[in-house]
Amino acid sequence: MKKDAFFISDSTTLAKSASALRLRSRLIAEEMKSGNFASIFKGQGIEFAGVREYLFGDDARAIDWNVTARMDRAYIKQYEEEREQTVFLIVDRSLSMETGSDTYTRLNIATETAALLLLAAQNNACPVGTVLFDGKITFSCTPKKGAENTMLILTKLAQRNQSVTQGSCLSNSIQGAEKLLKKRSMVFIISDFRSPDYEKNLARLSQKHDVVAIQVVDNNDSELPQMGLICVHDPETKATKEFDTQSKEFQQLWRENNKQSISRWKYMCERHGVIPLVISTTDDPAIRLARFFAMKERV
Repeated sequence: MKKDAFFISDSTTLAKSASALRLRSRLIAEEMKSGNFASIFKGQGIEFAGVREYLFGDDARAIDWNVTARMDRAYIKQYEEEREQTVFLIVDRSLSMETGSDTYTRLNIATETAALLLLAAQNNACPVGTVLFDGKITFSCTPKKGAENTMLILTKLAQRNQSVTQGSCLSNSIQGAEKLLKKRSMVFIISDFRSPDYEKNLARLSQKHDVVAIQVVDNNDSELPQMGLICVHDPETKATKEFDTQSKEFQQLWRENNKQSISRWKYMCERHGVIPLVISTTDDPAIRLARFFAMKERV
């Protein structure tokens, strides 16, 4: 297992890491509050502010017919942007997230992605809550504002339990988030989504909240190095299987299977009103998130 640079036990080192991440999160924070991203959700970030008399050129669809009937002249509804957006993070820390290639594991990228979103939300004075899980829920908190809450969540993200529970309770974590959230929120689920039976709870969550599913992938998912006969080990199920990586047929099947798997996952998300985002272990999470929020790139 590769050592995650963000897993820090020393509070001073954590503070320095948080300071560096805070600088990288500023652009994300700006894009989050610009309104571009919120506009993709129906009604997101908008609340009723009152009525005013209709003026030539106003959109007739905004006419408040009840007020117009009472006043005997046309009035339109006015709205204003809701300043406070609750943010909630669901972060997968299961054993399969410890896999990866090159420099970083999926867990490295998931941790940094969650930290950047957390700090960007704090910069915009948003209440933030979280659920962290592996084979069980290891930490959860309701959305709150303030530096104290931010540092609590950062500390939990930075820590890694000595004993990780086998399996993935993604479905239960989504269900738990739904119970914790009392108002409409923007929910980010950061995972490899290698977990069964979560679709039903994901669909129910997206009916009440605006959900972004961030799948963390690795180059080995689509392209295995040619190393001859290799034995692949599943860290969660403990199952092993041999593959001939020299085989062109196997390499093609491996690529196609991964491509189809991601396509099916994206389709499932979009069918339930969830916005999918794929981040690789070779990506810079800060750049990917900034582009995503700016709507310059949709994946």
